[in-house]
Parts: sequence; structure tokens; C-alpha cells
Amino acid sequence: MIDTFLFDLDGTLLPVDTDKMLDEYFLSLTKKLSSLFDPHFLFKSLYSASMDMINNLDPNKTNEEAFFDSFLKKVNYPKEELDVLFEDFYLNDYKELGKNIKANEYVKKSLEILKEKGYTLVLATNPVFPRIAILERLRWAGLNESYFDFITTYENMHFCKPHIQYYEEILKVINKKPENCYMVGNDVEEDLIAFKLGMKTFLIEDYMINRNSKDIVATQKGSYKDLYEFVCSFKEGGKNL
Repeated sequence: MIDTFLFDLDGTLLPVDTDKMLDEYFLSLTKKLSSLFDPHFLFKSLYSASMDMINNLDPNKTNEEAFFDSFLKKVNYPKEELDVLFEDFYLNDYKELGKNIKANEYVKKSLEILKEKGYTLVLATNPVFPRIAILERLRWAGLNESYFDFITTYENMHFCKPHIQYYEEILKVINKKPENCYMVGNDVEEDLIAFKLGMKTFLIEDYMINRNSKDIVATQKGSYKDLYEFVCSFKEGGKNL
């Protein structure tokens, strides 16, 4: 019985080229802190610390802790002061990155239908950003946090995609079994890996990412419109599939 949908954000709910958006993010943050650090050094440090966070598998360390453990060793700068600078960046400069993004009409309709029918909804975005940044990108998609029962952020998660532990942690938090869930995403490697736990998967093809040319194994796949038509077929409270 399916009663839960997990949704990726970038390239899924948010119609963007994920790699391009990440490049713009790193460049914008580097510019913001250019008065404190050499831009080339800072870019390398941000990227390296992000990779250390993604590769962290310590269940006692949040993704935020993993990032700053790595980043602070590289830049040797007080975290309290960095926290202020990062918050100012996300409240101001970061918003500019979304000004030309147009929300997809089928995304909001799909979520509203599932919510009306009583499904549990999870924003299963790769938790490499703080909550403030993720909520901002939700707004770019024409959505807000009220749509979701749980949102993964780098403050509340201990693993990142594509590690299977990321999905195991979500299931533990929402108290669901994998066979109750559908994972919807656009990244063949990061999102479809959820099937290894027993989740069903829907691959959004509009902004599909398949960096390593992996075989595509998905329960369903299609466009944003196909997703909308798919969720319209679900009954209230769940449907046997």
C-alpha cells in the first residue's frame, strides 16, 4: 500500500539544470566572501568541504557538522562570524539566483492532489544546504514548507545522496516502510537508488541526470505532465500497486 511520496527538489520539483545552478551558487557565494578569502582558494575550499560532507558516513555527525569540520580547517576563520555571513548571503544574494526560474504548473497540481488525498509528503532533497536555502528554492518552485511532513536539510540529516543510509534515515524519521513509498526524482544515481530498499520510483525525464550512464531501473518514468496524470490515478489514503 503506497501512502507516502518522497520528492527530490532540484531538477524535480524545481525545473532547473542542477549542475548549472550549483555552479552559479558557488560563484555567488565566492563573490560574497571575496573580501575575506582569495576567490580561487575559497571556491576550492567550499567544493572540497562539500564533498567531505557528501562522503561522510558518521551517524553521530550531522551534515552541517561534517561540512564545517572540513571547511573551518581549510579557511581558519571563526564559525560564529561565518554563520552571520552565510545567513546574510541566503537572505539576500541567494534570492537572485532564482529570479529567472519559472515554476512548473504540473508540480504544484501534483502535490496538491496528493496532499488532498491524505498522502505523507517528504521533501527528499540532497541535504547539502541549510534549511533557509532549501525553503528559498521551494519558493522558486511556487511551493512552501506546508506541503511537506518532513524536509531533509543539512541540519537534521546525517547522510547525503547517493548513500542508501540517507533513505534509511528518512524512513526511520517518518516511521514508514520502503514498500509504502514512492521516490520521485530526476537523478538516476541519487534518486533511483531508493529502489534497493524496496521503494517504488518515478523518474522525471525533463531534467534527467545520468552522469555515469547507468542502466535506468524505474517503476515509472515520464514528464511533469505524466507525473500529474499518474498521481491523479491514486485513490484517497493509498492505492495498491
